[in-house]
Amino acid sequence: MLISDFDFLLPEELIAQHALPDRAASRMLHVERSSNRFHDCKFSEFPGLLKRDDLLVFNNTKVFPARLFARRSGERAQPVSQRNLAARDFLQGTVEVLLNRQVGSLEWEALVRPGRKIGLGEKLFFYSDQPSRSDEPPLVAEVVARGDYGERRLRFNPVADFFAVLDRVGHVPLPPYIRREDTKADRERYQTVYARESGSAAAPTAGLHFTPEILDRIRARGIEIAEITLHVGLGTFQPLRNEKVEQNTLHKESFELSAATARQINQALEQKRRIVAVGTTTVRTLEFCALNSDTPDRLEPMRGEADIFIYPGFHFRIVNALLTNFHLPKSSLLILVSAFAGRELVLSAYRHAVAERYRFFSYGDCMFIE
Repeated sequence: MLISDFDFLLPEELIAQHALPDRAASRMLHVERSSNRFHDCKFSEFPGLLKRDDLLVFNNTKVFPARLFARRSGERAQPVSQRNLAARDFLQGTVEVLLNRQVGSLEWEALVRPGRKIGLGEKLFFYSDQPSRSDEPPLVAEVVARGDYGERRLRFNPVADFFAVLDRVGHVPLPPYIRREDTKADRERYQTVYARESGSAAAPTAGLHFTPEILDRIRARGIEIAEITLHVGLGTFQPLRNEKVEQNTLHKESFELSAATARQINQALEQKRRIVAVGTTTVRTLEFCALNSDTPDRLEPMRGEADIFIYPGFHFRIVNALLTNFHLPKSSLLILVSAFAGRELVLSAYRHAVAERYRFFSYGDCMFIE
């Protein structure tokens, strides 16, 4: 298979730049695999499309302020602030850092720009744009390893509460196709209402449509809910670099499948109930655990790092239905959805969504595939 087989034309104006005021007001394309048909509806109708014995599985990861700005010296001559972010490329010595994955108590893998100028041993000084009584930077990091495409491993100075400092220093890591700076509103909207476990550099966007009221309607119907955790890395936005699909690999992402969730899923499998995944991150976690289970047709509690790449021909062992947003052309996520529903059906549904002016990507509309 070729990456170009998973392309589609998308007018730039259909890429959602802002979230809707009401999370549940999104449109939803309902795709039925059994009939190769789809029709337009609203996400508010989603609870009614679920079966009473469904098991609905969410990814409870929480996005942290993973986008940081630093200086290459300890001088605070011109701190990077919300007011001058647009001019950051013109601020001498300013470095943009996107934290991707924690690999030790003090070390993180990150994307750094301009990467080619940041060498081993370089120290980066991160300042908050909030008033401070101290001229000392809240965070300092040293580059301890280099990777490809601007990747660096950073070792931070010890602080009492790293994530609390990031809340002051960091910015919401909006995807690159959202061509604006983050705002205070993004702190709440680029986050699911059930987010609990901090660690993601990108949101599990299928979950952004849920509201407490929608969740109450789902529970009122007696539908069972389970949770996994997969911390979404920046690899989700990186292009596949080999034209042949099978020759690509994905970045590793930390995950956890708890004993309680494993029991819920195993019971649903035994009872031949439908397992509905909210988002491709949930799909990847469940199917990775199934592939690595010692017992066929059962899941075991586990945690680790998943790098599963799902493409057409993959045998899905766990997931029976999927709620997902619309994904980038030629991306691993579009390829995963094509593996689940069939390439021709998915691309046909995407062409329909374009024609009907659906909103695309992270802050856009969604599709329910069953």
